[in-house]
Amino acid sequence: MAQIKSWTVSDGLWSKVERLVPQRQREPGRRYRRQPGAGRKPMPARQVFSAIVYVLRTGCQWKALPREFGSASAVHKYFQQWHPAGVFLQLWRAGLAEYDEMEGIAWDWQSIDGATGKAPLAVECVGRNPTDRGKKWPQTQFVSRRAWRPAIARRQRGQRA
Repeated sequence: MAQIKSWTVSDGLWSKVERLVPQRQREPGRRYRRQPGAGRKPMPARQVFSAIVYVLRTGCQWKALPREFGSASAVHKYFQQWHPAGVFLQLWRAGLAEYDEMEGIAWDWQSIDGATGKAPLAVECVGRNPTDRGKKWPQTQFVSRRAWRPAIARRQRGQRA
């Protein structure tokens, strides 16, 4: 039995996503160099969506996409076009509504925690950085391996100590 990968797009999921994907159309007032239908064919939207799901699921970089998904730069270009078009926001909303119908979301007690900064009193409670606790200060080594002494404190040969 073949192993099911977590980033594969099933037919059921694609049927829900396909209607959200914007269709590519030519701008009516623009002059194009090529005739309609000429040039490289666009990537299939399902292949692009599968590649985007792969990147989001695995956390890899765009340029690390396997070749089976096609050109990484083309997939990233589609992602950049679909994001402002609201494809992913609509997909999230549709998934949330479907989950609400299936399981029911308890909207009464939901809350959001947006604490991304450091606590203002954290330094006072914890102390110094744990990696610095065992160090003795200062640990700077001199270039000549001799301690530097200022020129003013140097005695002249004729002076007594």
